[in-house]
Amino acid sequence: MVRGSCGGIVGWLVVAIVPAALADQPAAQNWPGWRGPTLDGVAAGSGYATRWSPTENVRWKVTLPGLGASTPVVWGDRLVLTCSIDGHDAAVCYSRDGKELWRTNLGSAKPGKHKKATGANSSPVTDGRHVWVYFKSGELACLDLADGAVRWKANLQEQFGEDTLWWDLGTSPVLSAKAVVVAVMQSGPSYLAAFDRATGKLLWKQDRLLGAPEEAAQSYSTPLVVAGDAAKGEPAEMLVVLGADHVTAHDAADGREIWRVGGLNPGGERFFRSIASPVIAGDHVIAPYARGSTLTAIRRGGKGDVTATHVAWVRKDLGADVPTPTAKDGKVYVCTDRGTVACLDAATGKTLWSGEVEKNRNAYSASPILVDGRLVVTREDGATAVIDVGDGFKVIGGGNVDEMTVATPVCVDGRIYLRTHDSLWCIAGN
Repeated sequence: MVRGSCGGIVGWLVVAIVPAALADQPAAQNWPGWRGPTLDGVAAGSGYATRWSPTENVRWKVTLPGLGASTPVVWGDRLVLTCSIDGHDAAVCYSRDGKELWRTNLGSAKPGKHKKATGANSSPVTDGRHVWVYFKSGELACLDLADGAVRWKANLQEQFGEDTLWWDLGTSPVLSAKAVVVAVMQSGPSYLAAFDRATGKLLWKQDRLLGAPEEAAQSYSTPLVVAGDAAKGEPAEMLVVLGADHVTAHDAADGREIWRVGGLNPGGERFFRSIASPVIAGDHVIAPYARGSTLTAIRRGGKGDVTATHVAWVRKDLGADVPTPTAKDGKVYVCTDRGTVACLDAATGKTLWSGEVEKNRNAYSASPILVDGRLVVTREDGATAVIDVGDGFKVIGGGNVDEMTVATPVCVDGRIYLRTHDSLWCIAGN
């Protein structure tokens, strides 16, 4: 099934009945957004393959109809990713056995500038009934997960101003209780915008103007949606945002800023744009910055500027420019762009162990995934290392699909889905 584009800033609505089975899947069996069901790069289940090649432990492979770099989402029997098809932004849905179920073409695509980027870098997000997609063109759309029908769409650049990023859009939309939220952090108007999930109505727009210099004002990171802690004076739901030399926390209901931490760029470096996103580790927000040179832990809570009171620790010798860290059980797992993997104590920042995965001229852009006591890290040439993290650093397997890969692996129900620029692979043991 192929859907065409529809006109208008907020397009026509399609009423559709989604099978209940799509929305009622247990969260652990799904991958609703870029960083997984718990928003921290942690996957559920066991029995995942530890070795593969283009001919070994490949359940199936499909050639994609267009170029893209977004991480897929999985819900029930459906897997959705974005790409560019014949000059248009598009979303494509596959079943878990690799059969195409539908594709939807939207507006005109804006191509990527960087060699490893595309106009479809931003990852979708789904609630099991709908899927929201966002593109470098500024197009934000809500599609029916059952058949790809367009429920509504809006173009943020047409509404709020042109894209002034030096490079390619990287942030992904996130879901709060009522809204789909997009962070636009760039040279010029920077803001957060929240749209009603069902109708596309703009619920609020919050400016985020923090005075960072030149490229440092630009961010490709994705916000975090965090349940609030009433004991810390937090609202019911918060957004945590990294970029423009600051971490800020916002009330998800209206976008108002609750607290901020600065000091991530004390020297006023002009080119400290941020790509890696923050992650929550217990009571701390872990923020990579400075092109991979620093990692900052911030205690949650407080009001206003809490830079002087809530920074728990800073590591200046270990960080990641592009891959976002993973966190679980009081530990933070970092994979640097050059393949250094380290486990840190989230409360103190102390290194518990570290090691090096295989290096070559290619960097690591995909974010690490923690599953079944193993860390999965993928290099840009499609080579993946599987690391046992139970007692320290130990590489126990891996594989290579020999294709350009910047999307993060998706681990669901014993299967690893690897999205490359050109293909979608399903890796599974016997």
